[in-house]
Amino acid sequence: MKNRFFIIVGAALCGHPLTKGFPNSGAHRGAPLHYFRKGGTITPPFSKGRLGGIFLRMNSKGISVLFLVFAMLLMVTIGYVFSYLIPTKQKSVSFPIYSNQAFFIAQSGVEYAVRYSADQGWTTPTALLGLNAVGVNQKNLGNGRFTINYNDTNNTLTSVGEVPTGTERRRISVSNFTSFLAKGLILDPASPVPCWTSVNQRARFFIKNVSSSNIILTGFSATWAQTSTTRIRQIYMNGVQKYSGNYYSGDPSANFNQGGNSQTIVPNEVIQVDVYWQQSRVTGNIVITFYSTTGEAYTFDLDPEGNGLPSC
Repeated sequence: MKNRFFIIVGAALCGHPLTKGFPNSGAHRGAPLHYFRKGGTITPPFSKGRLGGIFLRMNSKGISVLFLVFAMLLMVTIGYVFSYLIPTKQKSVSFPIYSNQAFFIAQSGVEYAVRYSADQGWTTPTALLGLNAVGVNQKNLGNGRFTINYNDTNNTLTSVGEVPTGTERRRISVSNFTSFLAKGLILDPASPVPCWTSVNQRARFFIKNVSSSNIILTGFSATWAQTSTTRIRQIYMNGVQKYSGNYYSGDPSANFNQGGNSQTIVPNEVIQVDVYWQQSRVTGNIVITFYSTTGEAYTFDLDPEGNGLPSC
């Protein structure tokens, strides 16, 4: 009786009638299910769907391994791309840096050309061709250099900056270059440099009129370094006294009061200037400015290095 009960329950659960007269109202409408009897009991049947679930779990493990492999390949690819882009980015960043440096070096070349021309007294297109001479037209500055070239036909100066040397280049062109040159009075480059004729007391230098018209000087101002209070007592121009008095460093400008109260310098003329101090206590950094009747100021730094003038 007991075994009969289990048989009926198993048949109801599996959807198959066991014997005639025992219909199975809960029978499944799918493929027939297989069951077997062992020891008087019926073991639960295994459908294809249940077996498929077992295989699905086995296949999901394989998919996870494939996903892990693809993820690792993706990470390796991204790492390779970054390793390629980083040095490329460094190179692209260095380009604007070198370009800016080259520009400022080219600008230094223009300033050099203006100063060198003034020191040489070159004010005409013909004279300025001297800027193209070997040893003058190119200078090294740190890791770069500039090269200048003057064209006298169109009065244009060109300066090319390079950083590093021979690579990144920037070019600056200055039209009507002669208009940027010093006009009026300069320290004469062909004469001896400023010097002491009497140690730390009497300075001598030469100035030149590089303009095309006369320049008439009527006064001066001056500053200098000193170890104690001292003053300018006299100023001579071409051997003629132009000032006598007591002028202290940094005082307001003073007028000439000797030798006609003025000094006329014609175009291309060079004159000798002698400045006398009351005591031999001037140590350097001598800057003297002369003033003309037209209000122009001509400043001369006799000791730009600040280490004192040499003896004449």
